[in-house]
Amino acid sequence: MEITPYLQPEKRKPLYQQLYLFIKNEIHMGRISAGTKLPSKRALSKHLNVSQTTVEHAYEQLTAEGYLISRPRKGWYAAEAEGSLNETLSPPLPGPTAADETPPSRHIIDFHHGHVDLRGFPFSLWKKTMAKAAEQIELFQSGPPAGDLSLRMMIAAYLRESRGVMCTPEQVIIGAGTPILLELLCRMFEKGTAIGFENPGFHRSKTVFKTGGFQVIPISVDNSGIAVDELRQHELKLAYVTPSHQFPLGMVMPIGRRLQLLDWAASEDAYIIEDDYDGEFRYAGQPIPSLQGLDQNSRVIYMGTFSKSLIPSLRVGYMVLPVPLVKEGQKLASLYKQTVSRHVQWAIAHVMQNGDWQRHINRMRTLYRKKRKALLETVRQELGGTVAVKGENAGLHVILEPSGAASEEWLISKALDEGVKVYPVSASYDHPPKTAAVLLGFGGLSEEEIKTGIKKLKTAWRL
Repeated sequence: MEITPYLQPEKRKPLYQQLYLFIKNEIHMGRISAGTKLPSKRALSKHLNVSQTTVEHAYEQLTAEGYLISRPRKGWYAAEAEGSLNETLSPPLPGPTAADETPPSRHIIDFHHGHVDLRGFPFSLWKKTMAKAAEQIELFQSGPPAGDLSLRMMIAAYLRESRGVMCTPEQVIIGAGTPILLELLCRMFEKGTAIGFENPGFHRSKTVFKTGGFQVIPISVDNSGIAVDELRQHELKLAYVTPSHQFPLGMVMPIGRRLQLLDWAASEDAYIIEDDYDGEFRYAGQPIPSLQGLDQNSRVIYMGTFSKSLIPSLRVGYMVLPVPLVKEGQKLASLYKQTVSRHVQWAIAHVMQNGDWQRHINRMRTLYRKKRKALLETVRQELGGTVAVKGENAGLHVILEPSGAASEEWLISKALDEGVKVYPVSASYDHPPKTAAVLLGFGGLSEEEIKTGIKKLKTAWRL
C-alpha cells in the first residue's frame, strides 16, 4: 500500500502527529481498509525521509487508540473502524500549495537544555486521565493550600523509594514550578538574609532570591560541587545547591562533599536548599542518596519538579520542608491558595498511583541514555580532541569547551549561521569565565538531529 502524506517539518505540530493524523483519516475514509498491512518502520521512514522513531511513535499512538493491530514478527495491520469521525478529525494533510512553493524558513536544530522529548510523552494516557479528572466533582472547589493530599502522599512515597527523601505528606508543598516555591521560601526568612549560591549556578533561581530581598553571596564550585570551606568564610543562613547534576557544569556531588555540607549546616544553624535538578536521569554508577535523606538535623529544604519527568508546560513543582519550617510554610502557602490546578494534581497522582508514571520515567531514561550515547559518540568522531566535554554523567545537557575558541559569542554566532542553536555558559557566572564554552541540551532532539547538529558545529567552528 502507498502512504505518502505531505509532512511539513516547519509546522509547529510534530511530524509523528502529522503522520498519525494522516493514517487515522485514511482509515476513517476507507482508503486503508481493515486487515491492510502497513509498511515497516524502516521502509516508511526511508520513504518519507524521517526517523524510524517518528514512524514508531505514530504507529504506537494508533495502536493504543485501536486503529492498528501489532502482530509480533509480522508488523502492523489496520483494524476495523466503524462509524465516521470526519467532523471531529483534522482534515487530511494537504498537498503543496502555491504558498508552500516558497522556500520555508530554515530548520533550526535547537540544543535547549530545558526541552524534553515530547514524542515520548504518553499523550493518549494523559488525555484519558485528564478526562477522568474532569469527572471528579469535588475538584471544582478550592483545595488545600499546600496541594491535594493525594498528590502529596504519592510524592512523599516516590521520593522515599527513589531518592531516599524521608518525609511525610504534611512536609510537602506543591506549587507552579520552582520559582514560585522559591518566592514562597523567601517569605520565610528575613529580608537581607545572606544565602550562599553556587558560582556558576542557575541564574533564574539567583534572580528570584535577589528580587526576594536576599543577599546572594557567590560561592565557588570545584569538581565536587560547592566549596564548603568558602561557605565557612561567610555568615550565612542558607545555601543553594544542585548536587544531583550541578547547573551548568554537570558534576554530581560525591558523598564526602555532601556530608561536609551537612556538617556545615548543622554547625552554623543554617539551611540547605537542595534543588534536585535532573535527579531522575543519571547514567553512570548508582544513584547517590539525596542530601535530605542523609540529613540527621532537619537542615535541608528539598526542591523537585515534574518538568523533565513529564512535560515543562504542566508547571508543577514541589518543596519538602524540614519539620521546624512546616508550620510557617503552610501558613504562607495559604496566601497563594494553591497555584496548580486540582485537576492536574489529581491526574499526576493517578498516573503515579497506577505505576504509569514510573514506567514512563523508565522509558525516558532508556531513551535519553541512547541520545546521550549518540551525542558523545558523534562529538568524539567529529570533534575528537578539539573539545572538552563536561557534565556527561547525568541530566539532559553537556558543556562543550572547544580549544582555542575566540569567545562564547563567536561560538554561538557561528553555530547559528549553520542553523544550530547553542546556549551561553557565562549567564550562570557572576563574572565571565576565562574559557569559552557553550551548553548543549539533547533531551528535545532526535538522535538524527543530534548527529547532524554536531556535524554542523564542526563546520561552524572550523574544527
